[in-house]
Amino acid sequence: MRWLIALLAIAGVVAASLALREHYRTEASPCSINEKWDCGTVNKSPYAVIGGLVPHQEQIGVPAEKRSGLARLGDIPVADVGIAGYILLALLALAKRWRLLVAAAVPALAFSLYLAHIEKDKLEVWCIYCVISLGIISLLTLLSLIALGMNLRKPQPGAADTINRHSSLV
Repeated sequence: MRWLIALLAIAGVVAASLALREHYRTEASPCSINEKWDCGTVNKSPYAVIGGLVPHQEQIGVPAEKRSGLARLGDIPVADVGIAGYILLALLALAKRWRLLVAAAVPALAFSLYLAHIEKDKLEVWCIYCVISLGIISLLTLLSLIALGMNLRKPQPGAADTINRHSSLV
């Protein structure tokens, strides 16, 4: 199971990398299919960077001299966050850290669903790479929940000794 999850995470890195390429592309997007499917429009929108998802300091009235250096963090492309997240998920799966994997995958799925909401309701344009990424993180989250469940049902080493000790006391 860990290898399947890691492989899916690598596919997620590829999808997020393709979205990042669209973010920086200067020529026309090759995945501009029609007015409803255009990766370039999505990945060049204000929502394609963390700062587009949260208000910039100047938008909430912080004077220029009081703005922190953290404002630059708002310029990080969302695709970079996706790449880092998928790498983390792959490493957690390979290490068989099922609880941590689920703890990371569920919020990642929620974030991906939020981004899908942005595409559907605000931009009204879809990115094929983002939809592929949503499918990958959905499947990865499901598999991580299954792996955690399987791991919890498996007898833990030393559990039989504990049971035998308790039954001999009765």
